[in-house]
Amino acid sequence: MRFRLTPRETSFYDMFAASADNIVTGSKLLMELLGADASARAEIAERMRAAEHAGDDATHAIFHQLNSSFITPFDREDIYTLASSLDDIMDFMEEAVDLVVLYNIEELPKGVEQQIEVLARAAELTAEAMPHLRTLDNLTEYWIEVNRLENQADQIHRKLLAHLFNGKYDAIEVLKLKQIVDVLEEAADAFEHVANTVETIAVKES
Repeated sequence: MRFRLTPRETSFYDMFAASADNIVTGSKLLMELLGADASARAEIAERMRAAEHAGDDATHAIFHQLNSSFITPFDREDIYTLASSLDDIMDFMEEAVDLVVLYNIEELPKGVEQQIEVLARAAELTAEAMPHLRTLDNLTEYWIEVNRLENQADQIHRKLLAHLFNGKYDAIEVLKLKQIVDVLEEAADAFEHVANTVETIAVKES
């Protein structure tokens, strides 16, 4: 990493780490949803909504810091993109939980648990990676693994769609379930966007 003579605002690192930790909380709530009956899902959705609001607060704090900082640790555009992509992950996870409750889904199709397991692993990796933004060391394996997980999520998503359209479900149920699995796939894509942004930052700063 190149040597800098100018001081840099370092609170961004802590805020990115807090945002990623909150995503881990969201992924755990998704996992909890899998094993919950219909009566417990509304309460899980409330906790997910609170986590999503906390994510919004973290994102707004980053944007405020960005607007008020003369010197930033890396490009302003990359800070904005990273914060926005982290926020997108929480938004998609919260949307998935909300849809399960709103649509009164009795049983999620087989394969959704694999989608959520991929998201939970990506969340752990992202939370582990954020503190390394300070030095930009030991991050290569992170973005490689998240990209691999996103490819895995794509395969799971395609199999789920094939399952949904195999004639087992009626048309309305297909529409409901497809929307849920599509939103979970968007969450996986958002994890990849975060990893790609981290890679971009590392390349620029090397």
